[in-house]
Parts: sequence; structure tokens; C-alpha cells
Amino acid sequence: MNQFFLTISPQLVPLLVTLPLLGAALALIAGRHRRAQIVVSVTTLTFVTAIAAVLLATVDSSNNAIAVSVGGWPIPFGIVLYVDRLAALLVMVSSIVLLAVLLFSVGQGAADNDDDTPVSIFHPSYLILAAGIFTAFIAGDLFNLYVGFEILLVASYVLITLGSTESRIRTGVVYIVVSLVSSILFLAAIAMIYGALGTVNMVQISERMGALPEQTQYVLHVMLLLAFAIKAAVFPLSFWLPDSYPTAPAPVTAVFAGLLTKVGVYAIIRTETEMFLDNDINDVLLWVALATMVVGVLGAVAQAELKRILSFTLVSHVGYMIFGLAIATPAAIGATIYYMVHHIVVQTTLFLAVGLVERRAGGTSILRVKGLMKAAPVIAVLYFIPAINLGGLPPFSGFIGKYALFDAAAEEGTWLMMVLIVGGIVTSLLTLYALMRAWNLAFWREDDDSAETEARISYLGASPSGVDTERRAIPKIMTAATAGMVAVTVALTIFAGPLYAICTRIGDALLQPVTLVQLEVENEISTGDQEKEPEE
Repeated sequence: MNQFFLTISPQLVPLLVTLPLLGAALALIAGRHRRAQIVVSVTTLTFVTAIAAVLLATVDSSNNAIAVSVGGWPIPFGIVLYVDRLAALLVMVSSIVLLAVLLFSVGQGAADNDDDTPVSIFHPSYLILAAGIFTAFIAGDLFNLYVGFEILLVASYVLITLGSTESRIRTGVVYIVVSLVSSILFLAAIAMIYGALGTVNMVQISERMGALPEQTQYVLHVMLLLAFAIKAAVFPLSFWLPDSYPTAPAPVTAVFAGLLTKVGVYAIIRTETEMFLDNDINDVLLWVALATMVVGVLGAVAQAELKRILSFTLVSHVGYMIFGLAIATPAAIGATIYYMVHHIVVQTTLFLAVGLVERRAGGTSILRVKGLMKAAPVIAVLYFIPAINLGGLPPFSGFIGKYALFDAAAEEGTWLMMVLIVGGIVTSLLTLYALMRAWNLAFWREDDDSAETEARISYLGASPSGVDTERRAIPKIMTAATAGMVAVTVALTIFAGPLYAICTRIGDALLQPVTLVQLEVENEISTGDQEKEPEE
């Protein structure tokens, strides 16, 4: 059976991109048939999830990555799709999240007669977004990573402006301008790397980078980091995120918060562990991680609107991932991957829960929403579980990931690591405070104690995105999709052992860069090439 999967896996890799693109084309053709679009989208993402699971099991059991040369071109010249444990794990988690959010959006679209999420536009754009995410994760060279980012940009601009309201168009313009600046930086860095090294293949870059002068290496390194830090919302380049995400429809906000910034983090991981492993700027990254954690969570504490609270916590928790990456040990990298998976799932779940709150209460401002514990106890539970998980309470996955990061930092034992540990603990406590304060005000607060409570929280100001809407019914499929994601967050804790073991193996492998010879061997193994007799 293992040999069967080893043989078939290379043929499955291109399907991670081609299936969503074909699905998007079919969904566009079936623009007037909502049910047909739903079937196409759900089927596509279900198949991608199954393929990713097979690929993860294959690369993990065989201890060999899968490298596929598209069109049969030799590795240095053609497009290489590269699936190792990290890529396979993130594709699988992303496809699960995309599928759950899709089901949530189907319920919302049906209930609203597609006014808020027009199906004819939503489904093709959503599948193109998925194709961009998967392309970025399995790209073996910088240019195709850039292509993945651009596919994301095109699709996300359509999704973030769905409904064409004034606030969505305004924030959408900010989002696309910032994204274009990041893309220009990335493209300029690619051009400079190609001019200096004669390749954009990540493996070849890692082999040839040491031949460049140290100053040139730093320039290339910093340019890539700036481009990816904008996409990952790393402080101080995170200014655009808190205003951009909250205005979008609930499903769009959920998938953006869960996945888009993680694509940027993934690119930083590849940059630091594969291309610039010997070019040490880890001390700078540690300070950046600390600033991202602290500034982000302080922004969350000052907010009175649930979506903005979650947007700022999103920024702050990206800091944990940069923290683990900057420690640069196998244990720290493994903990970073685990925390990344945890955050993708939990952050998405929280935004889905807030989407339910918005429909039930007609708004998401904790200054106005109250009494939901009695009115909607199921929503209260669906918010509470991922909230305490994100806050890092034991025994949930948030606590496991943070403890692993702090333990890896403590093993280094430097004063800067101790500072980061203290900053991480403070950030975790403030995250828990912000989320529990929101839960207390929106769910526990009763009408008769509103005057006293509002006097205590008078320091909170109304946010520009905290606009009340009409209360709407919540279809069962929306609640079921959110409950399913809550179950996945709990599963991250129940199955933390096997998942963390995979992440540890990823950490070990990332700090042992693949050479071009190894990549060619993996490509021959994955494609089943046999030795050929030399031509005369």
C-alpha cells in the first residue's frame, strides 16, 4: 500500500492547484445555478482535503519530500512543485478551514438571498483564492510563490469588497494598495536574486547564497522579509489589517484572518530556514516579535468592537510565530509550526462565532450587545471555547503551543529570550482579558446593569466598523459549520501528541536544507523515473 501511494502521489500534487482552478471555471459557468455552484465548490475542497491527507501521510512515512517538475523540464529550468511535511500539513489544514467557511457562507447566502455574499461572484473567487493559497504552499521557486501571492491578491480584492458598500470599497482600496507595495518589493527582490545568482529555485538559492558578499546577502534578505512581513501583518507593517478585515462579510473575514497572514508567515519560514539559514538577523526578529505581540494586544484591549478585537489579537499572535522562528532551533521551529496550525483553526473559529453574534444581536459592539447568554447559549459556548484556547488556558492547544515556544526559548537562556518569554506571557494574559471582557459584556451582561457597566468601560470608544445591522435568522448550517470548527480546535488538544510529533519532524527537517542533488533524487523517486540508457 505504501508503494502504491509513493507511486501515485506525484500525480496528485498538481491537482492541489488545478482542481480549485477548474472548480472556479465550472462555478463561473454555473453562475445562475446556486446549488450547482455549491456542489462544485464543496466537492472540490473535499477532494483537495483528501489529497492533502494522502500526501501528508506519504511524505511523513517515507521521510522523502515529493518534487514534481511540471512539463518534465529539468529542475533548475522548469516549474517545480515541492511538497514536504510542512507544505502538506498546511494545505490539509487550509482546505479544512476553507471547507468549513464555505459551508458557513452557503448558509448565510441562502438566508440573505445572497445579498451579502452574492453566490455568482463568491464561489469562483473563493476557489481562486484557495488555488492561490495552495500554490504558495507548494511552490518550489520564488517566482511561483509570487504567482501564488498574486492569485491571492486578485481573489481577495473581489471578496473583501463584496456588497460594494462604501466602507468595504474604502478598506478594499487600502488593502490592495498595501498588497501591491508588498508585491512590488517581492518582485524587485526576485529580480535582484536572479541577477545575482542566476536562479529563483529556492534550493539553488540556498546553495549559491554564500558566494555573495555579506552586504548583498543582507540587502536581499531584508527586501524579502519586508515584502513577506507586510503580508504577514508583522509590526510596524500591520497598520492596514485592523481596518481592512472587519468590514468584509463574516465568511470572508474568517478565512482572511485564518489563512492569508499565515501564507506570509510561511514565506518567512522558508526564507529563514531555507535560503538564508546562515545569514543571521535573529536578534532583530526577536525585537520585532516582541513589538508585534505587545502592540497588537494593547490595540485589542482598547477596542469595543468584536471584529476589531480579534483583528488586533491576530496581529499580536503573529508575533509568537516570529518569536519561535527567531529562536532558530529544531524545537522552536516545531513549536512554531504547531502554533501556526493552532492559530489558523482557532482564529477562523472565533471570527465565525462573531459572525453568529452579529446576526443574532444585529451588531458586534460590546458597548451595545448584551444578554446573549440567555438569548443564544449555543453561540456563547461556540465563542467561549476558542476564546480561552486563544488566550492560552491549559490544557488547550494554545497553552501547549505557547509552552513549547517558551521552553525552547528558555533552553537558549539568554537575557533577550527571557524578555521575550515575559512579553509572551503578558500578551497571553492580555489576550485572555480582552476576549473574556468581550464575553462578559456581550453574553453575561443583563439590561438592568448596563448603566454601571458602561460607566466602567467608558474609556472604550466606538469603532468605525461597529455599525449596527438588522437582526437576522441563523440557519442551522452556519451554526453547524462553526460547531465543526470548534470541534477541530478541541481535536488539536486531544491529538496534540501525534500532531506535535509531525511538527517536530518538520522542525528537524527545515534546519537541514535540501541540496539540488537531493531534490533531483526526490524528483526521480516521486515521478518513478527509471535509469535510462545513454543515447548514442
